[in-house]
Amino acid sequence: MHTLPPIMHGWTLDKKMPVAPERVLEALRPVQDPELHRSLVDLGMIRNLLVDDQGAVTFTLVLTTPACPLKDFIVEECTTAAKEVAGVSAVHIDVTAETPQQRELPGKEGIPGVRNIIAVSSGKGGVGKSTVAVNLAVALAQTGANVGLIDADIYGPNVPIMMGVQGVPVTVEKTPTGDRVEPLDNYGVKLVSMALLIAEDQPVVWRGPMLNGIIRQFLYQVNWGELDYLIVDMPPGTGDVQLTLAQAVPMAGVIIVTTPQRVALHDARKGLRMFQQLGVAVLGLVENMSYFIPPDRPDKRYYLYGSGETEKFAQNIGVEVLGEVPQEMLVREGGDDGRPIVVAHPESSSAEAFRTLAGKVAARVSVAALS
Repeated sequence: MHTLPPIMHGWTLDKKMPVAPERVLEALRPVQDPELHRSLVDLGMIRNLLVDDQGAVTFTLVLTTPACPLKDFIVEECTTAAKEVAGVSAVHIDVTAETPQQRELPGKEGIPGVRNIIAVSSGKGGVGKSTVAVNLAVALAQTGANVGLIDADIYGPNVPIMMGVQGVPVTVEKTPTGDRVEPLDNYGVKLVSMALLIAEDQPVVWRGPMLNGIIRQFLYQVNWGELDYLIVDMPPGTGDVQLTLAQAVPMAGVIIVTTPQRVALHDARKGLRMFQQLGVAVLGLVENMSYFIPPDRPDKRYYLYGSGETEKFAQNIGVEVLGEVPQEMLVREGGDDGRPIVVAHPESSSAEAFRTLAGKVAARVSVAALS
């Protein structure tokens, strides 16, 4: 019997055949975006796929938002699928994001460079709407998204206090086409507010047409640059500002903030119906002050305003509860000190609730844009 030599015609016995990138791409095709329920390959989210001579696969995974809450799950699914291809020795995935542009709507003028406009509203005051808007904006920015924030509560503008820019004036540039406002920037969020244009103790005593003018200035005459999300902190109720915003720009949707009491939910229903009548998608509800966490007993929860009513309300009207934010002293302290809870105490239960909210809101916006 003859023993074969270790080398025959230039090939070693353990020489591996190269893996075709097309085979890997087909293996990845069944992996779906969990929110869109469509193939990542068909959506164009798998790009620049290469396989080297050793069978190592590299590609770019392009998510629809930097705030994707299921990023790790998607990466794991892709890695598992690619490794099932014979000859693949390793998988290296570069994760990035491209936030989709909200669709244009007839009769509405978008803001150049701004991809998605999200309103944060409430049926009544005192439910923590501005707290939600501020922490949502900062939480989105912390994921790497480009975020802007409009304080549209003209009569009671509090966002500059919560964002730590109270008393800092904005720059207004005179141009041939009108005034241009340079927004302030803090915690990675660009913002404008009526409070930055007037004296601290100066009341705003305006009728509807003037409100309409300043809201349009905040939308179209601010140097927003490129934004993934523009958050608009609305005044409470159903009035001129809500009407102006809904009629002027194509909105990705609105979030309705409420507290667990029935009286708050009663007013929330009115605000929600108003946006539905105006053709604005309701992304969901946020229940603020869901329960109280005492600072000396972080393991305890006290449902001071009841529980379960918001979920029942949401089911009855066919919307989702996007988040339940606890009531903590740290939230109030952060708002008063100009350091949002997601910045000042990122380990807190409230900060975690806001980060979860940011992920869900970003996911809903992406679904709406790509559906």
